[in-house]
Amino acid sequence: MIAVDVKAALRAQRIETPSWAYANSGTRFKVFPQPGVPRTPEEKIADAATVHRFTGVAPSVALHIPWDKVDDYGALTAYARDLGIEIGAINTNVFQDEDYKLGSVTNPDAGIRRKATDHLLEAIDIMDATGSRDLKLWFSDGINYPGQDDLRDRQDRLAAALKETYDRLGPDQRMLLEYKLFEPAFYATDVPDWGTSYAHCVELGERATVCIDTGHHAPGTNIEFIVAFLLRAGKLGAFDFNSRFYADDDLMVGAADPFQLFRIMYEIVRADALDPAYGIAFMLDQCHNIEAKIPAIIRSVMNVQEATAKAVLVDRTALRAAQQAGNVLEANAVLMDAYNTDVRPLLGELREDAGLDPDPVAAYARSGYQEKIVAERAGGTQAGWGA
Repeated sequence: MIAVDVKAALRAQRIETPSWAYANSGTRFKVFPQPGVPRTPEEKIADAATVHRFTGVAPSVALHIPWDKVDDYGALTAYARDLGIEIGAINTNVFQDEDYKLGSVTNPDAGIRRKATDHLLEAIDIMDATGSRDLKLWFSDGINYPGQDDLRDRQDRLAAALKETYDRLGPDQRMLLEYKLFEPAFYATDVPDWGTSYAHCVELGERATVCIDTGHHAPGTNIEFIVAFLLRAGKLGAFDFNSRFYADDDLMVGAADPFQLFRIMYEIVRADALDPAYGIAFMLDQCHNIEAKIPAIIRSVMNVQEATAKAVLVDRTALRAAQQAGNVLEANAVLMDAYNTDVRPLLGELREDAGLDPDPVAAYARSGYQEKIVAERAGGTQAGWGA
C-alpha cells in the first residue's frame, strides 16, 4: 500500500529544468567549454526535451532573458510544444550590464533604475507571448562599503520597482522573488534573505511569492524551517534546487547534503504541497562546470525524485504519535527509517510503469544523443554566461 502511495505522489511530480544549465559555465576565473553544447535557445530546448524524454517528469524549461532572447516567442513556444515540453518561468537579468555596477533597481541613478525596471516589464511581455505563469526575479543589487549608499533608500527604490512590475502582471501570472545572502555585494545585499523577500511579497499582494534557492543561505541555516514557515503563510512559490558546501550554489542538488534535501521535501509532503495544482514550481538552478550537462541534469532530477520518495515514505501517523508523546528518539527514528530506505527499485518500477527505462542515465548514454549533438553542433558560437 505504501508503494502505491509513493508512486501516486511521484507520478504527479514535475521538475523544471533551466535553459542555462545546458550552456557552458565555469568558475569566476574560467568558463569551460564542452562539445555539443547548444548554440541557440532552440537547441537548449531540444536538450531539455531530451531530459524529459528519459525522466518523464521534466516537462518545462525556464528561459533567461536576454540569454534566450529571440525575435518570435510564439514560434519558440510552438517549437517547444512540438518536442513535448512547455516554456516555464521567465528569468530576468539585471546583473551583467555595465550600468548595473552600483545596482539595478536600487541604483542611485534614476535613469539606470528606469532601464532595469523596463527590463522586468519586458520579461512580462515575453510571458504573455509564451504563456508562462512565473516571473522570477533575482537582484545582485547591494553595496560593498559602509556609507556607499543609503540602506533604507535602496529598499524604497526596490519596493517601487517591484510594485510597478507587480501591477503589470496578468491575472494568471505570478512574481517569484529570490534572495541571496551575499555576492557580488560584500557588505550589504538588498535582498539578502527569505525574510526580506517575504516582507516585500506581503506588501505587494497574493501573486507575489518567495523563491527559495537552496544554495543561498548562511552555513547551518535550517532551510526546512523556512519552507515550513512560508508554506504556513501561503507565500512559498518556487524552489531553485541546487547544492552548496561553502559559498556558491552550483553543485548538483543533493550532492553535498542529500539529507537536507529529504528534510525539505518532507515539509512539502507534510503540507500536501507536492502536486503541481498546489502551485509550487520545483526548478533546478545549477551550472554544470566540469560534468557532462545532460547526464548531470538527469541525475539531478533523479536526486529530487529519490528525496521525494523517501519523504512520502515517512510514517506520519507514527511520527505524530511520537511527537505528541514527547518521545524524542522515536520521532527521529521514524524520519531516519524513511531516509535510509533504498527507493531506487521503486523508482525503477515507476519508470517502467510509464514506459521508460528504469535507469535514465544509462538509457541516455545508450541513446546516441550525445554523439549526435557533438557532431551536429561543431560550428558556431556556443551558448554560455552572457549569451
